[in-house]
Order: sequence, then C-alpha cells, then structure tokens
Amino acid sequence: MERTCGNGTLRLSDAGREVTLIGWVQKRRNFGSLVFIDLRDRSGLVQIVFDETISEKVKDVRSEFILQVWGTVVARQDPNPKIPTGEIEVRAKDVKIINTAATPPIMISDDTDALEDTRLKYRYLDLRRPSLQKILMTRHKVCMVTRKTLDSMGFVEVETPILARSTPEGARDYLVPSRLYNGKFWALPQSPQIYKQLLMIGGMEKYFQIARCFRDEDLRADRQPTFTQIDVEMSFVDENDVFAVVEKLMQEIFMEIRGYKVEDHFQRLTWKECMKRFGSDKPDLRYGYEINDISDLFANTEFMVFRNVLDNGGEVDALKFDAAAGHYSRKKLDELQEFIKHNFRAKALAWLKMEKGVLSGSIAKGISDAEKQALVERLGIADDDLVLIVADKPETAETALGALRIRLAHELDRLPKEETYKFLWVTDFPMFEWDEEEQRWQAAHHPFTAPRVNDIDELFTDPGNVMSRAYDLVLNGYEQLSGSIRIFDQNMQEKVFESIGMTMEQAHQKFGFFLDAFQYGTPPHGGFAIGLERLIMVLCGTDNIRDVVAFPTNNSAVDLMSDSPNIVDQAQLDILGLQIAEKAKKQ
Repeated sequence: MERTCGNGTLRLSDAGREVTLIGWVQKRRNFGSLVFIDLRDRSGLVQIVFDETISEKVKDVRSEFILQVWGTVVARQDPNPKIPTGEIEVRAKDVKIINTAATPPIMISDDTDALEDTRLKYRYLDLRRPSLQKILMTRHKVCMVTRKTLDSMGFVEVETPILARSTPEGARDYLVPSRLYNGKFWALPQSPQIYKQLLMIGGMEKYFQIARCFRDEDLRADRQPTFTQIDVEMSFVDENDVFAVVEKLMQEIFMEIRGYKVEDHFQRLTWKECMKRFGSDKPDLRYGYEINDISDLFANTEFMVFRNVLDNGGEVDALKFDAAAGHYSRKKLDELQEFIKHNFRAKALAWLKMEKGVLSGSIAKGISDAEKQALVERLGIADDDLVLIVADKPETAETALGALRIRLAHELDRLPKEETYKFLWVTDFPMFEWDEEEQRWQAAHHPFTAPRVNDIDELFTDPGNVMSRAYDLVLNGYEQLSGSIRIFDQNMQEKVFESIGMTMEQAHQKFGFFLDAFQYGTPPHGGFAIGLERLIMVLCGTDNIRDVVAFPTNNSAVDLMSDSPNIVDQAQLDILGLQIAEKAKKQ
C-alpha cells in the first residue's frame, strides 16, 4: 500500500511536504467544520485535520479504525510539546477507511487503567501501546547488537535441538510425548548446556545462540515458563577471558541502547564477601549501607540474647541508615521485625536510634555503656541515625539484614536519581548445597562446573567448604548472567559425581552420551548465559517481566489470550498412547 513515511517521524522541517499516511485512529475530536484525528502507527502519532470538504468521510470513524490519509504537512498554530510531532499537523486532502474496529475492551494508551489480566487476555490490543512496542523494539536492538558484537569476536551462531533427551539439570522438564514411539518422551531444553559443551568437544571453539529455554518451575513473579538466553561457550579460556567477552558485549549494548558508557572492567567480589557485606549474592551497588559484623564488640557481653547466639556459633550483624530514625516509628519497626521473622525465620530485630547524642532503642538498656560507645565508633553513628541489629546464625542474620537494606533504601528513596548502572562479578560460589530431604550434598550449579583448584582436596573431606569456578554478573540488584568454567578432565568429573553420591554407572544412565564424548580429547572450556528478559527489564526501567515478553503468561503460568494450557481431543491422546488419570480429569 502507498505510504510515504511513519506517522511519528514528521517534523517542522517537513512543512509543505505531500505525504500519504496509514495507521490506527487514536482519538477523534469533532469541532463542527473541522475534525481532528490522531493517527498512530509504530513510529508514533500525528494530528490530521479534516476540513468541511472531506470531514463527512470520517464522521463515523471511531478509535482503532484504520485509515489511509493523503495530505500536506503544515506548521501547527497551537504546538503540542508533549509529542515529537507536536509542531506540525497534516491537512487532509483525501482519506480512505481501510478497516473498521469494534470498541476495544481496553484503552490503547500508556496510561491505560485496565487490569493486567484483562490486558493479557487482549494482548494483541495491549501490544499497540507505544510503551510495549518500544520495549519490543529495544529487545530486537539488543539481539542485533549481540549478534554483531559476538560475530566481530569470532563467535559462530549455532542452533541446538528443541526436542531433546530429558536430563536432570535442576528444574522440572516440560515433556513431549512421541507419536512414533509411544511411552517415550522428548524434553524441551531447560538450557542448551549439554549441547554447547558438545560443540566445544566438536571443535567450534566459540559458539553463541539466542536460545529459547523451558523450565517447569514453581510460580514466581519474575519467572516465565518460556524465556530466552544469550547463550555463549568458548574453548581454551579461563575466567578472565570470559569476563572480557561479557564486558565488551555489555559496553556495546549499553552504548547502543542507552548511550551510556559503562566501566571498562567490572568490580569483582567473592560470594562469601558479597553475603557478608550485602546479605545477598545479587546486591544493588547503586547505594551503600553495608552490613557490619559487630560480633567482636560483644565478645564479653553480659547481654544474654547476644551471649547465647555467640556461644552457639552465631554472629551479631548491624545495618546503619543515616538520617532515618525519624522515619521509623515503633509501629514501623515492629513491621520490619515481622518481615524478617516471617520471611527469613530470624529470631528478632533489635534497633537503636541516636537522639541528641544518646542511644535509645529496644536493647539500649541491655548493653553496657562501653558497648554503646564501641558501636558509635565502629558504625559512625550520628544524630537521627537508625541502627538495625540481628543476632542469629550467620546466614540468617546476613540475608535478613540484606533484605532490610533493600527495603529501607526504597522506602527512604535512597536510590540515585540519575541514570546509573552498577555491574558486579560475583565469583567463587559454593560447589555444593545440602539437600535436607535426601540428606546428601548436591551440585549447587550443575555437576559439570569445575571446583576451585585450591579446594579439590576437600571434595570428600569437607564438601561444604568447596568453592566452584562459577560466576554471576549482577546489575542494579538483578542477576543478569550465570556461568562457569567447566570440568573437562574425566577423572575430575568422576570425583565430583562421587562427592554428590552418584556412581559412574548412575551418571551414565543420566548423561551417557555426554560423558562418552569426554573420552575423545575435551578442550578446557567455559561459558555463560545472559537472561535476555532481565537485561531488557533493566534497560527499559520496568520491574515486570511480562512487559518485555510479546505473549507472556500470568502469575499462574496461564496464557489468558489463548486459554492455554488446555485439554486436547481424546483422538490425539490415543495416537500418543496416553491416558488422563481420573484425578486429573476432576481437576
């Protein structure tokens, strides 16, 4: 169809230009002899003016009709500074109604008041909103920059199978029954992990893929059952080589998308240091307020609450917020206490306030003057400062205060006002985690992650103290990337399997084809996967993952637009050799 330009691209410099435009009617205003219509397409909207000679043609036009308009660009008498095309309008010479539209069930604008479930049900209409279109275009640009940057560094894009064998990788698999082989199943990939390592064995050296992944995980606000990874693997590398590739990629993405220059090299912290200082393995570094271990200040305390915790291997941690005491009444402090008790099973939250040089609060009478003075000097407490203290097991105290750090920073509006991006490499994660249900150690990342060289001797003597060569990239409190240097030596792989209670016979039952490949000269290799949706969330300033997915599911993992998942015909089940259990039918 004839069309000279996008509606939102016209400017004052186009005055006098003859144009043909196509788009949806955003708004229609009738002023008797003149009719004004805002015509919208993906590039934006422009005001069209219809005089009495052709206004009759648009007298029945409503929102979301599609029009084709021929006209002349002229300067507006009353410019609208709120829109990019606000200095001009188009005087219509002719118009054609391309298609009519029913009254939309939701408002097609960024200030829509429709409930999210309603917007998801009519997602094809919701996608017409400029904010969502902008996000999807940003997503496209990120993918294009990724391909260009990785290609310039010698990486090759390779697609890996979507139908694959089910392997235990952490989350539950989505299973696909086979028609040809009734009773057997494929699995949708949770990630291309095994295949990308096989590509390294296959000699590709540098691989990437913008890969679709599928995980049947428990429901959570920031999860989708289907998501996308920028997946990368490379041979003959160590952590520094991997970090250099990621830092280059992030520099290119943020300069192209945001015009923002990120630092040349990102800060690095070990997992242990991260937990100690921030109570989280994905800390937001845009603000301070670090956790302080003040256990040593109470080494000889007579305050029995702290005494009992310290005698049982716990610690006393503190978090100071300057100029915050006046913002937190006793009621609000009680709410904070319930928050950490309910979410982190912390025993209690103690608090202190400095007022006119005097410390008061829930434990002010329990601790000695010397201990108070030591606290003031250690934390630098001044008037109107608030100090929150948790005495508990180290992990509980740190994570509880880490959550309070985030909560208070937001409640007190302590995040920077200017656009700021703070990257952090978190390294040396625990190799194993204890499974209470099965009473055994299991791989914290996956069993192909290499242990830290200095910790290999402790694989069997002290698995809980073994750190891995795994790493995450964190940005503004969001985990953006996870990866590791992989095991490439067969003997080492056997040791890791043995340390989690898995015999080589059991390993071959689960990963047989993969382990067989390791016999034929496996190169040292490592890689990472960037969560594309989380990266787009940060770039676009949204905290809702559904905003960055074209057709998302809701919090219950249901696609309201297509009403899926749903039942299928019995004939389809018969072909696949499947029967639905009576219990499932009732549900």
